[in-house]
Amino acid sequence: MRSKIKSKSLVKKEKTSLISHIIKGTLTSLCVSLILVLIFAFLLKFTNISDSMINPINQVIKGVSIFIGVFLGLKQSKELGLVSGLLIGFIYTFLAFVIFSILSGSFVFDVTLLTDIVFGSIIGAICGIICVNVKKSTN
Repeated sequence: MRSKIKSKSLVKKEKTSLISHIIKGTLTSLCVSLILVLIFAFLLKFTNISDSMINPINQVIKGVSIFIGVFLGLKQSKELGLVSGLLIGFIYTFLAFVIFSILSGSFVFDVTLLTDIVFGSIIGAICGIICVNVKKSTN
């Protein structure tokens, strides 16, 4: 009986820990993204970066933000890297869409949003796998 109680408590603690890792990773990704977008906007104002470079640079900003968020969010996690990273990438992409839509004053639901969500989820999953497995091999 006592082992059942301990195992239920351990499962509940692991779920709480997983949720906190995902929240931490998502918030970190959003903060990094906001900082990088501000830096990029500053560079756009004072340089002659062509309009054709804006979209690829935005994708790089999203990818870097997700990677840093997943890495820092899963720093202490030893398992479920794929799922955790995928969720961080998905939630980050959705929240970034909402935040930047509010800032721009328009919500546009189109194929670009869908591809961004898929891109963010895949990048998050890959980063989650890498982060968790790199830590396993160093321990």
